[in-house]
Amino acid sequence: MSAKIYIIHENEEWTKPLKHELEQFNVPYEDWFLSEGNFDLSDVPPDGVFYNRMSASSHTRDHRYAPEYTAAVLSWLESHGRRVLNDSRALALEVSKVAQSSALRKHGVVTPKTIAAVGKDHLVNAADEFSEPFITKHNRAGKGLGVQLFNNQETLKGYVMSDAFEDSIDGITLLQQYIQAPDASITRCEFVGGKFLYAVRVDTSEGFELCPADACQVGDSFCPTTEEPAPKFEIIENFDHPVLANYEAFLKANGIAFAGIECIQNERGDLFTYDVNTNTNYNADAEKKAGISGMKAIAETLAQELSNLHSLQK
Repeated sequence: MSAKIYIIHENEEWTKPLKHELEQFNVPYEDWFLSEGNFDLSDVPPDGVFYNRMSASSHTRDHRYAPEYTAAVLSWLESHGRRVLNDSRALALEVSKVAQSSALRKHGVVTPKTIAAVGKDHLVNAADEFSEPFITKHNRAGKGLGVQLFNNQETLKGYVMSDAFEDSIDGITLLQQYIQAPDASITRCEFVGGKFLYAVRVDTSEGFELCPADACQVGDSFCPTTEEPAPKFEIIENFDHPVLANYEAFLKANGIAFAGIECIQNERGDLFTYDVNTNTNYNADAEKKAGISGMKAIAETLAQELSNLHSLQK
């Protein structure tokens, strides 16, 4: 059996654009939908290039143990020396914002003050460490899960002790310094093959559910495209910032080939980085306007990886 690209994931909607681009390049691929399954540890994996697109938000699609199963599969692949893009280390960061923050700081990236808590009482007590507004978020999240803004401990306590409180799937809730941007926006930097591709400005005035592929969805179904006076996603022309070099070093050190890294600047211009998405998606409208395609760039990178593998096997 000849080598091919294997796409590891748990969400068909997010892989359709990639499959389209791979087909345009006539690159052979196989879909590995790892919401559940089984494999024999004594088997030898097929030859190929394995692209891990497993998501931290899989449990919101009733795929509770997809990341754990994927971790087992990646361990098996890596033990046989297979080429894995966004490897097991990348997956570990995808499902833990605590791990992300620690790894980012190791590479000189500034992150907001963050406290991790397990247990409602500990979560409420941790709010004493913040003299200014703060937000909650889930440690294992995606899609803005658990993100709410609070001004003080009392309002947090009212929420945490109410029926409205939703715990993180891993039991770890974060309290994080609230960074307010003057224009209510964040910046998402996209990387392909470990290198900076482009940055997109994201309007956060309507909330924190910021995945580009989810911007115009109801559930998992895309709604019709509509014209907006101020687009939610807009690619920034000629974006440049010293932090990009730190980001690339961070990606290289952690087995991440493809990612979106989110950051925000306060009114003084200080930049804080708060999220890494190794299962990155792109906004079609913003890319069309800018004349660039993230998925096309990923497909080209995967095609080159497969070509390199074929060369090594000759």
